[in-house]
Amino acid sequence: MSTLMEFTTQSGAQVVVEADGPQPGAQLVSRGGNSLVQAGRTLDEALHGIRSAAESALNVFREGSLKPDGVELEFGVKLTAEAGAVIARTSVEGHLTVKLSWAPNGAEAEAEAR
Repeated sequence: MSTLMEFTTQSGAQVVVEADGPQPGAQLVSRGGNSLVQAGRTLDEALHGIRSAAESALNVFREGSLKPDGVELEFGVKLTAEAGAVIARTSVEGHLTVKLSWAPNGAEAEAEAR
């Protein structure tokens, strides 16, 4: 059973997300017949750990011997009232997709010339 959870951003905006079932430690509030779980932290605070994880992963791939021209990270992020943002799992493992790309030498030289 899913429930609606309300986060507030640092700027004060309200963001409602769908979550799986009631979350422990959250307060149920009612608005016009809808049941909302009030998140215990702001959306910005909840996403802080995910940003730190992305920064760490980018550093690993940029500083390694591969030296890609581009790094693309994809996290499955799940929002919970108690834990904030967590990396969601697909089947048994955590969800993280990494794509590395390299430009052919000609394209790189052409881009530098512009």
